[in-house]
Amino acid sequence: MATGELNPNHYQAQRAAKVVQHYLNTRHGSPFRLFGLNRVHSGTAEDVEDSGRKYQLEISVKEIIGNTSEKCSAEVFFPRGERQGLDKVQASCDELLKANTTAQEMALYEQYKNNQGPLSAQHLPDSHGRIDPDMRPFWHLGIVASSFIMLNESNENTLYNMAQVANITQLPTENDQLKFDSHILLHEMVSQEIIHWKLQFTWSPQEGVKVHQMEQLPHRHELEKPQNTN
Repeated sequence: MATGELNPNHYQAQRAAKVVQHYLNTRHGSPFRLFGLNRVHSGTAEDVEDSGRKYQLEISVKEIIGNTSEKCSAEVFFPRGERQGLDKVQASCDELLKANTTAQEMALYEQYKNNQGPLSAQHLPDSHGRIDPDMRPFWHLGIVASSFIMLNESNENTLYNMAQVANITQLPTENDQLKFDSHILLHEMVSQEIIHWKLQFTWSPQEGVKVHQMEQLPHRHELEKPQNTN
């Protein structure tokens, strides 16, 4: 792995920057706020003694639903050795957080809080990339929830994208949180592997998305092949 100044288009900078996207989604994502990596402007990498490597990045991040973007500074630390997950990610993207989505979130929350027929959906998106407009917020929720996995699983040798919500089912509401079981498909771009995960998570406008259980599943080749999306 190179140290010092990095080529912004090289895989080292791109993989580290992608982690910032997952970090922002876990902290600030919602059915109506979703973050994506737009561009890496510059980056450096340095070894931190024997503990890992630190990346300093200047990137452009896009809030996908509102179609706004901002140039942000970010830092990503990858631990070395047997330690799993990311120790530290920092990012300052204050302008992207100014859009007020509270009214939309409250309307969705109230619609499903006392829902007589709990939500159940499959294949978001389907094999042609289509999603029913009513289901799009739950596709976004699936992306936000999957960012918790991708943030935890990412390292210098991986590059994850969300591929598909294979299924999502609403569970009885607990503590004023909407609760969901979901089967998520991730695309690991380096190995070209589709990885299956089971997630149980909650969401409310006040508390955001909280992942309570995550479990990697065996491959299930009978599932419909998903579309790749960023």
